[in-house]
Amino acid sequence: MNPYILAILLFSLGLGTTITFASSHWLLAWMGLEMNTLAIMPLMAQHHHPRAIEATTKYFLTQAAAAATLLFASVTNAWLTGQWEIQQITHPLPSTMITLALALKVGLAPLHAWLPEVLQGLDLTTGLILSTWQKLAPFALILQIQPSNSTLLIILGLTSALVGGWGGLNQTQLRKILAYSSIAHLGWMILVLQFSPSLTLLTLLIYFVMTFSTFLVFKLNKATNINTLAMSWTKAPTLTALAPLILLSLGGLPPLTGFMPKWLILQELTKQGLAPTATLAALSALLSLYFYLRLSYAMSLTISPNNLTGTTPWRFSSTQLTYPLATSTAMTICLLPLTPAISALLNP
Repeated sequence: MNPYILAILLFSLGLGTTITFASSHWLLAWMGLEMNTLAIMPLMAQHHHPRAIEATTKYFLTQAAAAATLLFASVTNAWLTGQWEIQQITHPLPSTMITLALALKVGLAPLHAWLPEVLQGLDLTTGLILSTWQKLAPFALILQIQPSNSTLLIILGLTSALVGGWGGLNQTQLRKILAYSSIAHLGWMILVLQFSPSLTLLTLLIYFVMTFSTFLVFKLNKATNINTLAMSWTKAPTLTALAPLILLSLGGLPPLTGFMPKWLILQELTKQGLAPTATLAALSALLSLYFYLRLSYAMSLTISPNNLTGTTPWRFSSTQLTYPLATSTAMTICLLPLTPAISALLNP
């Protein structure tokens, strides 16, 4: 892609998110979300391949439906209460509609079906943008409206955590596994949203760091399915040794960074008297952990059957920068000791 066009698209992507962040009026927030959607579509369709075009079309249709629902709900709110302010959502009907529209935008279960399909059709770089940056604007709105319907949030959160765990179990495509991982993590964030918004934000940031590391590892290995992953020993032995730690951090095992948000969320849910919800969430984390373990096993404990032992598969050397990967990997593995400091910041 022409670098000027790429720069304009990335600028529009940033501008759309910033407009949504800065807006206090529903029309402006809607406009920011639309800019976000329109800016990423050429990036998704840049590889002229039927799968990429199909993924772009599916993405466009779901995002357009969510944006239309959001606009309809905000107009309904203005009609019922005379308010266009984002924080003045008092009526339960527009509040519920907006929550569901934003859940469709980010891919929360049961409105998740588009996410694995869309991510599967994209290359890893665009997939990374879709899994991280594109979640920011809708999450800013969800955090601002603080949905009054607490039961809906808990149902969305638990369903997402369970669907994210079940869905990834029988997948062999890495991008689909990452999509289900994304759904499960979003479920955890939504579960604790009404009790501790700052904890939701912390979970979102840690999820971004871990996903960034995972996508970069797969990109460096040029891997899109489990079989390709098994050949990574010959390409980058040190990285292959670290990759299981990144994946287990995504799964939430101590003593890795990914354990911190899960630990704090379970603690918060128990404090609020939701022990059954916390138990279900913890059990759903076991489902996710299974497919991360499966990837770790394929990567570090097996040798791919389709290449002779000791021969390096022929490939171009990767042009990817390793500094971002090194930084994010260190953060993904080593931040757990900061938990007391972070807890003190969250509960001043």
